[in-house]
Amino acid sequence: MKQFLNEDFLLQTSTASRLYHEFAKDMPIIDYHNHLPPDQIANNKNFENLTQIWLYGDHYKWRAMRSNGVNESYCTGNKTDYEKFEKWAETVPYTLRNPLYHWTHLELQRYFDEYETLSPKNAKRIFDECSAKLQTPEFAVRGLLSKMKVEVACTTDDPSDSLEHHQAIIQDGTVSTKVLPTFRPDKYILIDNPNFADYVQKLGTVANIEINSYAELLKALRSRADFFASLGGRLADHGLEQIYAADFTEESANAILQKVLAKQSISADEALVYKSAVLHALGVMYHDLGWTQQFHLGALRNNNSRALRTLGPDTGWDSIGDWSQAQGLSKFLGRLDENDQLAKTIIYNLNPRDNDLMATMIGNFNDGSMAGKIQFGSGWWFLDQKDGMERQMNSLSNMGLLSRFIGMLTDSRSFLSFPRHEYFRRILCNLLGNEVENGELPNDIEWIGQMVQNICYNNAKEYFKF
Repeated sequence: MKQFLNEDFLLQTSTASRLYHEFAKDMPIIDYHNHLPPDQIANNKNFENLTQIWLYGDHYKWRAMRSNGVNESYCTGNKTDYEKFEKWAETVPYTLRNPLYHWTHLELQRYFDEYETLSPKNAKRIFDECSAKLQTPEFAVRGLLSKMKVEVACTTDDPSDSLEHHQAIIQDGTVSTKVLPTFRPDKYILIDNPNFADYVQKLGTVANIEINSYAELLKALRSRADFFASLGGRLADHGLEQIYAADFTEESANAILQKVLAKQSISADEALVYKSAVLHALGVMYHDLGWTQQFHLGALRNNNSRALRTLGPDTGWDSIGDWSQAQGLSKFLGRLDENDQLAKTIIYNLNPRDNDLMATMIGNFNDGSMAGKIQFGSGWWFLDQKDGMERQMNSLSNMGLLSRFIGMLTDSRSFLSFPRHEYFRRILCNLLGNEVENGELPNDIEWIGQMVQNICYNNAKEYFKF
């Protein structure tokens, strides 16, 4: 029987072990999509205790705790930090076979050298010892990034953000991790959001442009994109239910926008026309800037209306959605490609039924201009676990080129999430190593090891020109 989380965790064969330890383990990390707070990096924050760095804002853990019968006061409520941690420690033994069990103990091991499994029996000791470490200089957030060899971290930022913290990081000059902003303009696409007009007004104020028309909106977005680019930004990201690709004209988009700014109601069809127009215009802009566009598709958000009303969004009440994805994606990408204005693109799906769909869709628009121009993104959110990652890589292998894949990202708000890259790398090496030993792949360790390193790091470095 193997020991839990030993050096060959998830590695079932000697070849898998060799691929991981000799080729993958020590590669730096390019985390090209996350939600880390840049102010905490700029200020090199020390967290007071393990709860603050581990449980604040972590809706994965909150969902597990709620499922274990833990009252909301221990998740988002007013219980003390230790009381919240104690309830998490009570929940952890019940998370067996959930990826949280693996992630929890990987993080305890890799950051804190803590090798006991967390339970109520040792909760107080682990809380006290880890919290004491977190208050030391080496456990400030920059030290945590350096410890995990994070070379690049791309945060997610609204176009109206000042990016003052990114500027401070650049001016500091001592941060070993390159921290770059990512352009996330969804607020200015989703015209049916009740707060849309307020968002547009704020964007205009920041861009110093009075937005009364569609052309002025696009001008403001371009102004902010240029500002992002001046600070090293080279990626955009969208979190949408599905791609919007209705027929439109600039005139129709302008008329619809002006109706909303005048506080008039619009139909669902009108909203779709406007969304399609703006999304296409942004795609053209990304190509012009030489950026990469990312699309996270298929999340059914804020399902619990009572929780949304009392706790707000992004508190753990989301699930996999079942929208049709193929037709909109094909039309959107094809419309851009028709005029040679299709930027490098990464597509992430949340519904595993769509894996093969996505893997074949990217092949429609990989035009030979570069390797892997259109990417099927790594398993995301509910799929960033062993089964989800294997399914994504198997679909990509069967219908595309796994060797050109740009690998893993955390998509996380936590500075303790970077062992997820190790988790991914072990799963990748196990897939390849097992097939070598089964005779399904040649025993060419030098080439397969190079492929592993490319997927873990080199492909992303070349793709984004970091």
